[in-house]
Amino acid sequence: MEEYISYNGKKLRKGYTTGSCATAATIAAVKMLIEQKRIDQVKLIPPAGVELIIPIYNCLFNSSQASCSVIKDGGDDADATHGMHIYSTVTWNNNSEIEIIGGEGVGVVTQEGLAIPVGEAAINPVPRQMISSEVQKLLPKDVGLTIEISAPGGEDVARGTMNPRLGIMGGISILGTTGIVTPMSEEGWKQSITIEMEQKKKIGFNKIILTPGNYGEEFIIEKTKLNKDYMVQMSNFVGYVLLEAMRLEFEEILLVGHLGKFIKIAGGIFSTHSKDADARNEIMIANLALMGAPLSLLEEVDKSLTTEKQAELIIKAGYEQVYQRIVQKIKSRILKLYQFRAPHIKVEVITFLTQNEIIVSTRSLEELEKLWQ
Repeated sequence: MEEYISYNGKKLRKGYTTGSCATAATIAAVKMLIEQKRIDQVKLIPPAGVELIIPIYNCLFNSSQASCSVIKDGGDDADATHGMHIYSTVTWNNNSEIEIIGGEGVGVVTQEGLAIPVGEAAINPVPRQMISSEVQKLLPKDVGLTIEISAPGGEDVARGTMNPRLGIMGGISILGTTGIVTPMSEEGWKQSITIEMEQKKKIGFNKIILTPGNYGEEFIIEKTKLNKDYMVQMSNFVGYVLLEAMRLEFEEILLVGHLGKFIKIAGGIFSTHSKDADARNEIMIANLALMGAPLSLLEEVDKSLTTEKQAELIIKAGYEQVYQRIVQKIKSRILKLYQFRAPHIKVEVITFLTQNEIIVSTRSLEELEKLWQ
């Protein structure tokens, strides 16, 4: 397969998921077990409908067991598992069933709320179905097989993924709904956030703390007494995540984040990546002007490259009350988003600046800490 997409004027090559890797390795291993000869490549048509021709490595087989690997190819995507060997080891069993288990480097689910039960290997439903379907085509009727999927080095790789946050411990997940990796895929990122939110809802949480990323998470842990168990990182997908929170019927939402991101929400910008919009200076200038700030201050603020630099000027000029104005506007914008969809949802906001140690919120921090313990 040599398929490409265009992203920001660049030609980017697609790849295939760990689910496709595990399926291809399993097909090859089963064929080696049955035919007792080496397999160098397999053809696979994943749910996306694109034919893949996938090379096979590390072939070993005898009359009772066979194993081989596929190298994960994420295409031009920034994928933590790119280049890993995904192994399948297949062994005849006596129970006439196809059993799929996880081996070295594949995580185990330890928390409720995911599509896989607690205690099971983190091999998602679509890859499980892909593997089972392909094996059934190859096996004689009523013949049983145990399939072990492994990913050496997966425990280390998983530390840089969302798995620990989701309660998947000890390794990576075998993932994929289409079988294809699309470079720079925001949909995949959004899906992982939705999974985390769904998990919290399933274990009984009716309220949720949303933060853009590591700055917000560190602030929550180091500077507040908020319960981090409520927390989900929403990245730049503010509007998407807010609507997902509505769909999942969360009753209360607390947004916590650096002003450099959150000031955009005050202007009605719900995708906060700089490639989509950057009106930080304009929003700050408009709010300062409504407070009667002099033109000289507005011009200096407009020259500032960051909200942190702006703060030095604003505090010196005595207009720090603008931050309280902005945090209330952030809340107002979110409530307008919900106005005709879910007016019952309660929303509060905390935003901060680190260099100038500014913390502002729609209710006092002490009140919010008590409510979100």
